[in-house]
Amino acid sequence: DSRLDSVVADILQHFDARLEAIDGKAMIVCMSRRICVEVYERIVAAKPEWHGDADTEGAVKVVMTGSASDPAPFQPHIRSKARQEVLRNRFRDPKDDLKLVIVRDMWLTGFDAPCMHTLYVDKPMKGHGLMQAIARVNRVFRDKPSGLVVDYIGLAADLKKALAYYSDSDQSKTGVDQAEAVTALHTALDVMRAMFHGIDYRAALAGTAADRIKILPKAIDRALSLELEDGKTADDPEGRKASKRRFMSAAANLIKAFKIASGTPEAHAVNDEVGFFAAVRAAIIKLDAAGYAGRSADDMDFAISQLVNRAVASTEVVDILAVCGMDRPDISVLDEDFLLGLKGMDQRNLAVEALKKLLNGEIAARTRTNVVKQEEFSERLRAAIAKYHNRSVDALQVIQELIALARDLREQPEDGLSEEEVAFYDALAKNESAVAIIGNEQLRIVATELVTTVRDNATVDWWRKDNIRTKMRIAVKRILKKYGFPPDLQSDAIKLVVQQAEVLARQVA
Repeated sequence: DSRLDSVVADILQHFDARLEAIDGKAMIVCMSRRICVEVYERIVAAKPEWHGDADTEGAVKVVMTGSASDPAPFQPHIRSKARQEVLRNRFRDPKDDLKLVIVRDMWLTGFDAPCMHTLYVDKPMKGHGLMQAIARVNRVFRDKPSGLVVDYIGLAADLKKALAYYSDSDQSKTGVDQAEAVTALHTALDVMRAMFHGIDYRAALAGTAADRIKILPKAIDRALSLELEDGKTADDPEGRKASKRRFMSAAANLIKAFKIASGTPEAHAVNDEVGFFAAVRAAIIKLDAAGYAGRSADDMDFAISQLVNRAVASTEVVDILAVCGMDRPDISVLDEDFLLGLKGMDQRNLAVEALKKLLNGEIAARTRTNVVKQEEFSERLRAAIAKYHNRSVDALQVIQELIALARDLREQPEDGLSEEEVAFYDALAKNESAVAIIGNEQLRIVATELVTTVRDNATVDWWRKDNIRTKMRIAVKRILKKYGFPPDLQSDAIKLVVQQAEVLARQVA
């Protein structure tokens, strides 16, 4: 009994620490059905909120076979195949509350739950059976870096024997002691600490929530302006991008190492520090309008998000405009006075990234029904940022360019055309030679007639139907021909006008 008390207490402490770092599930393998039941009773005694009478409730379950002749304590855990299937489906679902199962033999073969990342083993196993059991946690899932086997019975020698039948590659990736993960965590953390030398973030982590929020912009600005390796500097071409990539790669390595080492005292000791660097990484992801490497800040797994929030004591830690003191400006206030205010900022690199995000959003919002204008302003923004990344201009110069872009964006002249007519006009006017041939005023008339024609031919979800799209193209071609649009330019014009029509239709839908 005393040994079982110790094992269960250790499992609960360890699993709680694992869940802090990596969201997922775990399995406990016991030597007998009686031990399975006793482990369950100890767990729900320590965590009564994990118990659930119904198969659809509860965070912990025993999965075992049995009969009516088994002892009374066994009976709540003996289920028909249909009831066991309910548990299978719950355990496979990463969003379901069932996070821990206790087994003797069941589910050790022929069962996969990719979200399971930890296997607690308190049962002697050998050979193929052992390999089958540890394979329960090696399935690829989201950002799960590896599976972890926690051995309470002494499986190391048997694991090495079992691995002898597998390839060298398999042997090198399996049975790695977690002490190596702790070493990797310390190495990754040392890299991050070196990058942020001079930024007193550790004092801030020991201070108040306000202290932690205050240090965040300085840390983000440092991540955006790191000196590069191999003697290169941020003045080199692509320097700014390389600086960001260097930090993001190091942060990803740190988080991965932390996840693998989670559950150890060493990982627990650096929780808040890792969470702070994860917060810097999340902020940079959010600053990139399209996300970093195809991801958004909201894509971070739940456990790391919680780590971030705890490290900086705020659920809005990545609202960088506010943290910078920029008070989320509307583009109508981006002017020379605003520029003068930025001159006193220490974090100009961060200001550039924040303005880039702001303008990306405004371009998307103000030109959402105008394909040509959206492309024009987006290209201007890309060009300005590219010059900044290549250090052709400094932070204040690029901020001036961004403010000029904002001014042009908000000062588009009124021309008497409706929003839809302007969109079609710009689509046709993209070809300057066509404008020169048919004239500006004639082009306005064409745009007005196109709007009427598109409305007359449009049906619900017409852009999904090939026959209606064909009819739309024919109608557009007829109008262009009627007003003398150059025949050799009609093909591209028709394609662009129909594309514009689809954008407008989707906005209405």
